[in-house]
Amino acid sequence: MELLHLRYFVAVAQELNFSTAARKLHMAASPLSRRIKDLENELGHRLFDRDTHHVRLTPAGSALLPIARGVLEQVDSIQWRLDETARPRRTTLLLGVPSGIHPDLRARMDALAERVGDRFEIKRWPGGTERLVDAVCDGRLALTLARLPVGGDPALEQLPVMSERLGAVVPRDRFAGRESIALAELSGLAYAGSPTAVTNAYFRGLDQQLAELGVKKRIEIGSATFDGVSEIVSSGLAFSISMLDPRSPVQNHRLDNVAVLPFSDFHPRLETGLLWRKDRAHGGDLEEVVAAAREIFAEPLHT
Repeated sequence: MELLHLRYFVAVAQELNFSTAARKLHMAASPLSRRIKDLENELGHRLFDRDTHHVRLTPAGSALLPIARGVLEQVDSIQWRLDETARPRRTTLLLGVPSGIHPDLRARMDALAERVGDRFEIKRWPGGTERLVDAVCDGRLALTLARLPVGGDPALEQLPVMSERLGAVVPRDRFAGRESIALAELSGLAYAGSPTAVTNAYFRGLDQQLAELGVKKRIEIGSATFDGVSEIVSSGLAFSISMLDPRSPVQNHRLDNVAVLPFSDFHPRLETGLLWRKDRAHGGDLEEVVAAAREIFAEPLHT
């Protein structure tokens, strides 16, 4: 018995019409009928009752149909089962992501995940820069995006991936109609730094720089969120500094009485990098992923 005999039998059993089954099998009805007779002779059972108007399965044909279908399904699944077995298993990797990542940077993360998707499943893990970098150092995360600068750990490598222009977050009613602002004009307001959860070396350095430029008053916001900072600015108590690009997700936290204006005499930028451990990239388990990342993030983004 050949597999083709079973395929012919199943086709006729489904159609209960030799001519229709033959067309679907791309053959003539006469040789199809002969193949079915050959199968009946080999099995020693009549499989169909045939007359000039009807074709019906015999009891033996009804019993054979689920068996034949099962055999054909097993044979037809050989290729994909073999491919699945031979395909390398996907490894899950965690990629750290700090708050407020620009959508263009997210698009590149998606491109990286797609590039290495046959072997790795990249999942994102949120957090503040310093905790994310610590997690890369101890192996809990494979890679992380981080707000630069970070500590100069010799075990880490970093790749600059984005530079974002920052602006002054101010009460809109106090600076209505303005297209830019000078730092000296903010002397009457306190500076509200970033929320504690996202404060890092960059924002601490920015705070010091502002103090050296004459901005002395501070508002301690403790555990406040971006919404909390926006609330303080909206009330007219303070100003803050944040991403200037309107597409930045941080802009989603703005209230009605809040505006973000470029500085006319101060040009802060927020740099973001991608970090990983050297030993995992050079001959290690991340070699392929890091190589793909170097290509995808080769040209840093700018806003």
